Amino acid sequence: MELSPLTAISPIDGRYRKAVDILGNYFSEGALIKYRVQIEIAYFIALCDLPLPQLEALDKNSYKSLRAVFREFSSGDAQKVKDIEKITNHDVKAVEYFLKEKFDELGLEAYKEFIHFGLTSQDINNTATPLLLKEAWLDVLEPVLNEVIQALKTKAETWRNIPMLARTHGQPASPTTVGKELYVFAERLLRQKKLLKTIPFSAKFGGATGNFNAHHVAYPAVDWIAFGDHLVNDILGLCRSKVTTQIEHYDNMSAFFDNLKRINTILIDLNRDIWAYISMNYFRQKIKAGEIGSSAMPHKVNPIDFENSEGNLGVANAVFEHLSAKLPISRLQRDLTDSTVTRNIGVPMAHTLIALKSLLKGLDKLILNEETIRADLRNNWAVVAEAIQTVLRREGYPKPYEALKDLTRTYSHIDRETIAEFVGTLDVPENIKEELLRITPENYTGVCAF
Repeated sequence: MELSPLTAISPIDGRYRKAVDILGNYFSEGALIKYRVQIEIAYFIALCDLPLPQLEALDKNSYKSLRAVFREFSSGDAQKVKDIEKITNHDVKAVEYFLKEKFDELGLEAYKEFIHFGLTSQDINNTATPLLLKEAWLDVLEPVLNEVIQALKTKAETWRNIPMLARTHGQPASPTTVGKELYVFAERLLRQKKLLKTIPFSAKFGGATGNFNAHHVAYPAVDWIAFGDHLVNDILGLCRSKVTTQIEHYDNMSAFFDNLKRINTILIDLNRDIWAYISMNYFRQKIKAGEIGSSAMPHKVNPIDFENSEGNLGVANAVFEHLSAKLPISRLQRDLTDSTVTRNIGVPMAHTLIALKSLLKGLDKLILNEETIRADLRNNWAVVAEAIQTVLRREGYPKPYEALKDLTRTYSHIDRETIAEFVGTLDVPENIKEELLRITPENYTGVCAF
């Protein structure tokens, strides 16, 4: 069966391909091959810059042609590597042989045995993978997350002074504002983003078991540790893990996935709250001409964007959970279980991107229903009981909490008149009664710094 969006098994390559197509530049098989080629060439050029004696004669002007091999890497080039892999049955060795052919074409055949010199496959994989992950995050996902945060901040500012009944345990509680409740999520996301920036994109580069054995035996005078640090940290922009086995230990990558999982969990919380507010008619949704909310009920406009976002975030977190739990574990100096698992890094990133875009779409559709929000406040005068008993505490009134508890549990419905009658019975000065009567569900919203 020919692969197409209609025949793809995964929805990220089928139904949602358009939303995540750009991630193919980072997480596809062809992209991984391209990043491997980039690492091999960066390594070769670094050997030339040492320089190793056998590479001193290489014309530095060749660097431009070498870098063009990965900068102009095509789907045809990727297919050539895959064709070589059919013979080698080894993906990284196929990249090496592909580059040797390129060296022949560039007239650099005298230097081609220094491609992949002294390396093991994981020196390439464990630099290519964190590099593609870093660039996918910085280029694609972080900017969309920033859009979500900005949308929340904008709406929070717009609705900063709109009072709203809070609900703790699902019950009416001390009033808040619409803006503040949205900004809660913006601040949580900003804090997690700040934490995320502290996690380095770590890479392993040190030969077969991490000790530069082959490099050191061939060129004992070279400071290979300094070389590896320079290549990984300065040239590739990653952070070299200095003491490793054959593979990167993935601790920081695991932390990165855990941090993304926390961000996604915050977004799930947001989606569910917005969903609840829509069900309470606090928000309406813009209707697009031609769209159908329900196949059976013509009146419905379902909160599908928030539901889609929540569902995709759940799938993403399930995979992030496995990645962060599995990757740091490898038997002795190396087993191969990480190889197949790291190929799935793009899956949760794609589901996260779908979720972010769906959330943005949903936020853009929201219309504040201020009439319903204020009516809800007017129907819940009991929430000012906290304010009244607190002022009475300040005034030294005997058992104020108990007095308000009796009031709120005696009457099935409390309104302005009920509160006014109660205040009138209090043995307090008139100015205190006036102060208490000025408190309403709409102005009892406290203060909040945002």
